[in-house]
Amino acid sequence: MYPKDSLQWYIEPWWVKDSGTDLKRGRLIKAYAPHVDQIPYELNPVGRTEATVHDKAYFELDVLRIDQIKNSPQLPVAAIPQYEGERRAVYRVKKRPLIVISTGGDEIPKNLRLGKAKWQTSPTILAAPFYGIKMTDKRAGFDAKFVKRIRCCEYSQYFWDILPIVDGEESILRLDHMQPIGKHHDSISITEYSLTKEALSLFDEWIQWLLSGQLSNNSILSDIRQELLKETLV
Repeated sequence: MYPKDSLQWYIEPWWVKDSGTDLKRGRLIKAYAPHVDQIPYELNPVGRTEATVHDKAYFELDVLRIDQIKNSPQLPVAAIPQYEGERRAVYRVKKRPLIVISTGGDEIPKNLRLGKAKWQTSPTILAAPFYGIKMTDKRAGFDAKFVKRIRCCEYSQYFWDILPIVDGEESILRLDHMQPIGKHHDSISITEYSLTKEALSLFDEWIQWLLSGQLSNNSILSDIRQELLKETLV
């Protein structure tokens, strides 16, 4: 299934069917992931649909720039309250496959959560999204030479794979798009696949490489990468 110029060729199997329903590192999930490289829009109420109706309003979208000085909107809308220093950001999102990087740490005891804002202790996970390689009518796709270099492990932020849920289609994992996702069944769909123990061990080395900017010369990943890069540099 995997070509010889890929990390997965050295580890068999790479993915395994998992009958469990728990979230864990290396689990393949689906969730709505935002296009984090794009500047978000701001949702601003500009008028009520009826003067006496407080739960309906007309809105406009403006680009939300970091250095933009703008007064907070004063029109109250019951369904969307306005808090000091906050904005209403609107992102484009797409339902994508993601891999779980971290399950989010320990659960906070209930007695420490009572009476406090939910955002302080609401559980989240860290996950990174996959992007399809193939060009379609709605997708630009990736350059073939670039894909080969990614497949040969040249860049720490890009990871090549063939997902078991996309019928053999090649995908690119953007580890620099790693993001928090609410740990809730309405936010996450768990697939029946996880990385094998051996694959997860190599993947952990890769994450450390990304975070530290260094790859240990004594690691298995480093040895495989050196062999793969020989093909790229020919």
